Amino acid sequence: MIVRSEEQKTGTCMDTFYEEDILGEGFQRTTLSLRDDYEGSAVATLVRRLSDTGNGRSVLYIHGFNDYFFQREMACRLNERSFHFYALDLRKYGRSWLSHQKFNDIRDIRVYFEEITLALQMIREEGSRTTVLLGHSTGGLIVTLYAKEHGDSSLFDGIMLNSPFFDFNKSWFVKKCIPFASLVGGFLPGIKITGGFTEQYGKFLHRGSRGEWEYNLAWKPHVAPRINLGWVRAIHKAQRELRQPFEVRKPLLVLHSERSVSNFSDEEQVQSRDAILNVRDIQQVARNIRGQVEIVSVLGGLHDLVLSCKEVRGKVYQIMFDWLERQNGTNDRNCLG
Repeated sequence: MIVRSEEQKTGTCMDTFYEEDILGEGFQRTTLSLRDDYEGSAVATLVRRLSDTGNGRSVLYIHGFNDYFFQREMACRLNERSFHFYALDLRKYGRSWLSHQKFNDIRDIRVYFEEITLALQMIREEGSRTTVLLGHSTGGLIVTLYAKEHGDSSLFDGIMLNSPFFDFNKSWFVKKCIPFASLVGGFLPGIKITGGFTEQYGKFLHRGSRGEWEYNLAWKPHVAPRINLGWVRAIHKAQRELRQPFEVRKPLLVLHSERSVSNFSDEEQVQSRDAILNVRDIQQVARNIRGQVEIVSVLGGLHDLVLSCKEVRGKVYQIMFDWLERQNGTNDRNCLG
């Protein structure tokens, strides 16, 4: 199925073609051509699901590391609240991976700004008056840096962060070694190391083992591929920029689990806490942000809060919806809605 999107707001024709996405059920996708990078050609994929009751409000979702967009429930829940839903599979992830590329790899976080800006421009041109950026984990780190540097942008109107990757969840000693690894990554970016991410988290997510969710294990394996030192350098540099107080000029909601896993052999912990990040690191950086910032912890939440058990994720969605409605009220008063 090919769907042509035409700009109704200004009368211009977008020449954007959407085809049916792998998720079906009203999900569509289009490919964004990007500038070549150090591996050659690159693309990103914009997925959308439009709300039948949409009134000019949209959410653009940015996924995390070793991930891609598959959270159809999140899109449908937002559609039910009259939000058009969009999601990016960033370059070298999921739908956007090309055969000559190393999965997930990057040399500079800011390279992702290209596809984010393109997506935001398309969303505006397709008729949305307000757009909120929603970033999970590494996507949360990317979105935060984007918002910090694009505070005056008219392309987005707020930010929601779902367990943003503000620091490596490592021991004190390993954290002291990361700057050296980052330095080496500037000269030898292709050196591969083990990321140290637990496979237990994925096993408690995926329906094929002990979880509730169905997704492509080739695109989101339980054990992430070995990472390059160039990737470590890109993440470290971005995180370091956020350690000093900074301003975000758009309303910001930061969500995270109340606790992190301390014992991976304890199944109850793995099923009810953040198994990837240390929530204290999230809190510390979130408190550095000047502006209209709300920080909310969620008891029983997983690293990806919208993949928590039904009761917990219901609370997560309610927090998000309440915040979005408050921003909509503010935007109406400011003639932005």
